[in-house]
Amino acid sequence: MIEVVRGDVLGETRRRDIARVFVDGFGPDLAAFSKDPEVLADAIAHMLVPERFHVALIDGEPAGLASLTVGDEECVEPDAKTLRRHLGAVRGTIADRVFRSHFRGAVREPREGKAEIGFVASSLRHRGRGAAKAVLLHLLALPGYDEYVLEDIAANNEAALGLYRRLGFREHRRRRAPYSRFSGIGEYVSMRLVQERPARQG
Repeated sequence: MIEVVRGDVLGETRRRDIARVFVDGFGPDLAAFSKDPEVLADAIAHMLVPERFHVALIDGEPAGLASLTVGDEECVEPDAKTLRRHLGAVRGTIADRVFRSHFRGAVREPREGKAEIGFVASSLRHRGRGAAKAVLLHLLALPGYDEYVLEDIAANNEAALGLYRRLGFREHRRRRAPYSRFSGIGEYVSMRLVQERPARQG
């Protein structure tokens, strides 16, 4: 059985475990800063805003996650000093700039009832057991939202795109990826899902 809880419910002692799932999902994108997943987890644990992340637990262990933000909320708050301590002066400084420019940003065209889902990931240990899907289904069942967006998914990430399509997301924007020569990503896809709100009684 998979249980989904908000990151802050797990408490500060599990922050590092949540970061490790994040690294399992995005380690290849972070390899320029370190190829050691433990170093990366130590470096980024501080910057994840726990109340913005929802975490799937399998046997009590974090196995999948995704962030949910509305309006101008942020789900990461990087600290340059902490990043430099773990990654070194040069790489830590660059990581801080990259995280601030690529991992932060308000929801586009915000309005009441619209939420952005981001950083969908599952741990290597639990991959294939439905953790990421469980988190997404949990988010889609939360009250108060009728539109969800997923921004800038790598167009070559067929596994993720396929999962989102099965859950009802549809592509609504596509853009050329910067630095595609280095990242191997040619385009980014953005998707959205609109749900009908139940009619008010009375």
